[in-house]
Amino acid sequence: MLKLDNINVYYGESHILRNVSLEAETGQVLCLMGRNGVGKTTTLKAITGLLVPRSGRVMLEGKDVTGETPDRRVKRGLAYVPQGREILPHLTVRENLRLGFWARPSGSNGVTEPQAFEEVFALFPKLTQIIERPGGVLSGGEQQQVAIARALLSKPKVLLLDEPTEGIQPNIVDLIEEVIIGFKTKRLFTIVLVEQGLQMAARLADAYVIMAKGAVVASGKTSELSEAQVKQHLVV
Repeated sequence: MLKLDNINVYYGESHILRNVSLEAETGQVLCLMGRNGVGKTTTLKAITGLLVPRSGRVMLEGKDVTGETPDRRVKRGLAYVPQGREILPHLTVRENLRLGFWARPSGSNGVTEPQAFEEVFALFPKLTQIIERPGGVLSGGEQQQVAIARALLSKPKVLLLDEPTEGIQPNIVDLIEEVIIGFKTKRLFTIVLVEQGLQMAARLADAYVIMAKGAVVASGKTSELSEAQVKQHLVV
């Protein structure tokens, strides 16, 4: 479904990603792990097209999308929830959600906006209570629910989540985990999840990739992820 082939990204002359290769299969949850500053978010931005690699390829459903714009990749089924959530503060929750719905590929099964909204309301019931509030007045947990719902409304084939539970109250963390596990069970789409904690990775992911200094240093099935690898490469 999603494949990175020897991606190299530079910020100016600083070499940030070094021959990063990874692959996420259809319906799989892949956890991208590593200490802060090792290139996890940069990798997600290279996948979305927000950063253009100097070399290497990004493949989506077997097609090379390396030269495509971010909006074209969204139309192909790529959705991104960044670490900062990027809720538009002056738009209401409803208006923020509509941005996701409008990004759907043309003719997405004839689903109407109200029908699509009901699907995300079933996952995040709180949204029905705050639907007319501006995004800028929401709590961090509320903003994250809006951000994930907005991404889901675009009908993704690949969903990128950059530390979706960081800095959020425990009950919302539990809810987000429950939602991800539900998607994993149904195998509706591929999820690439940036996460540092071993326990959460074990609960949510099928496979893992560990990064250090801009490169992939380990990968495999999450069930085989060892404490030694965690202590070497992750914050514990």
